Amino acid sequence: MLGFSSISAQYLERFFIMDKVFEQASLVMLRGGTPDDAIPCGTILYQAFRAIAERHGFIPDFPSVEFGVAMLTEILADPAVYSVVAETEDGRVVGSNFLWEGETIAGVGPISVDPAAQNGSVGRRLMENVLQRAYEKRCAGVRILQVAYNSCSLSLYTKLGFNVREPLANLQGQPLGLKIPGRTVRPATKADLAACNQLCYRIHGHYRAGELRGAVERGKARLVECDGRVSGYATEIGFFGHAVGENNEDLKALIGAATAFVGSGFYIPMRNADLFHWCLNHGLRLIQTETLMSLGLYNEPAGAFLPSMIY
Repeated sequence: MLGFSSISAQYLERFFIMDKVFEQASLVMLRGGTPDDAIPCGTILYQAFRAIAERHGFIPDFPSVEFGVAMLTEILADPAVYSVVAETEDGRVVGSNFLWEGETIAGVGPISVDPAAQNGSVGRRLMENVLQRAYEKRCAGVRILQVAYNSCSLSLYTKLGFNVREPLANLQGQPLGLKIPGRTVRPATKADLAACNQLCYRIHGHYRAGELRGAVERGKARLVECDGRVSGYATEIGFFGHAVGENNEDLKALIGAATAFVGSGFYIPMRNADLFHWCLNHGLRLIQTETLMSLGLYNEPAGAFLPSMIY
């Protein structure tokens, strides 16, 4: 697999050396995550996102501590996700981060730091740790979604080598129950995996085969057909779901057929003016804006797409 194209090995090695120095000098240390971390990390996840959202007048991404704990329980048990936890010398957890490394492109997040421990380099060290992991795993690139009103995280990720790629709209609302002429939406099956994977590769230049296969096995994935061929698919229209289509009509069909917009909603690139207008004109509401950032391999998409919370 290709190494990073936009960041040198020497730069990443510097991250690793700096991290070791900080570990010795700081009262906060990093370690691998375990299932036992779900409660403290899930609690911090909720508190951290709530604090920054309310400070800027937005609704928190996660509705409750229980939601955060449930989400991290699943993530910490996922063998395709690398986890790192920050804790004090007395064993108090103060933050966590995750690297979704099962695909060609790795995704980062959610990263969170206890509000009482913020602005003390913990977040930076958590990010440097997962980037070092991505380097060691020889990932072709890394992606992250950043809440646009959080200027501190935007600055940090930029300093660490990430580039801004897409301004995103986070949309939510009632299911539309719409059909698009010339498009048929149905559940995706294992027999459809090859066609869906090829479509993703044509649009992004890489596969997301593991995510797609998991969504099919859980019965979540849907595809859209046009003139008898697969022209789009979605692992889910929601927080953790991504979608690709040959054009906007394919994505409109998938959004229109969704029975719910899972979690805090779904993301669309705001540069896709036609799709953005269509969603708003059909009653979906803008929750907040976010930023898709990349480090390493990035191909300008050759079709329509919806990113997930991971990328």
